[in-house]
Amino acid sequence: MAITLTRPDDWHLHLRDGAAMAAVLPDTARRFGRAIVMPNLKPPVTTVAAARAYRDRILLARPAGSTFEPLMTIYLTDNTAPAEIAAAKQSGIVHAVKYYPAGATTNSESGVTDWHKARPALAAMEQHDLPLLLHGEVTDSDVDVFDRERVFLARHLAPLQRDFPGLRMVLEHVTTADAVDYVRAAGPKLAATITAHHLLWNRNAIFQGGIRPHAFCLPVLKRERHRQALVAAATGDDPRFFLGTDSAPHARHTKEHSCGCAGIYTAHAGIELYAEAFAAQGKLDRLQAFASERGPDFYRLPRNRDRITLEPVPMPVPATLAYGEHELVPMRAGETVAWRLVSATA
Repeated sequence: MAITLTRPDDWHLHLRDGAAMAAVLPDTARRFGRAIVMPNLKPPVTTVAAARAYRDRILLARPAGSTFEPLMTIYLTDNTAPAEIAAAKQSGIVHAVKYYPAGATTNSESGVTDWHKARPALAAMEQHDLPLLLHGEVTDSDVDVFDRERVFLARHLAPLQRDFPGLRMVLEHVTTADAVDYVRAAGPKLAATITAHHLLWNRNAIFQGGIRPHAFCLPVLKRERHRQALVAAATGDDPRFFLGTDSAPHARHTKEHSCGCAGIYTAHAGIELYAEAFAAQGKLDRLQAFASERGPDFYRLPRNRDRITLEPVPMPVPATLAYGEHELVPMRAGETVAWRLVSATA
């Protein structure tokens, strides 16, 4: 049976820039009303001026007739000035500040190296009520890659909440039962996004029949018990868990490489994959809250008014998609997704 939802939003999205952005933006614009756009370009988007220029490029690349709205972020560094945070809040286009631990993931070299250096900016964010978006991993070489999220909670997130109790934060793309439990126990200032690939795959996906580079992302996929915890959070009734695809396009040759990039492209089926995960639990009635209501409520934005319809008809996924001068390999390449977007109405 088909389902109709208030148009969802994507609260964590990578669009890249230039020809690559032009290739992937239509997938998101067809499904989502808005998206929080990540600032990890080269060079990173560290100022309001850079965010405004990037937003203008996104708007120019929208498909004809699209009303998709990019919600911009700026990239937190050791040197982000409180005045830049104030300007971001006043801009009306910057909706959050993104934290990457230096070296944690794609284009994160300029990330925070020492929280003490970022404290003036954090205090300004608390003062101006501008949310902090957290890539919640440590990067210490002595911490196992599968434990980086768990260690981050105690080592960094707990002190941040203690020192900045009024600061709204989003623990992005959570991957562990530990993170789910932490968010549930925290107060209303902390929320979390969950990706479709972490709902549908566990870490076995990386090694099925050999190394699968297109299943490699950061934070990395975890054990089955962690996937089950994420599913329970997404399909439950806690309003602080909501949709963020973390769709991350990379050219095929940069994934199929001796040191391949981290990231999974899911925007081609950005809501359909979530419908599949919810349907598997018999919880399709919970999808609208997760996809269309909780995110706007946390960000204090109005919910979308138009609607989309999905039907349970298998959708073939091409083996590759165009990506500027290159090609990318999407999630479920050469296979199918169990749901298909069939219409959108105002």
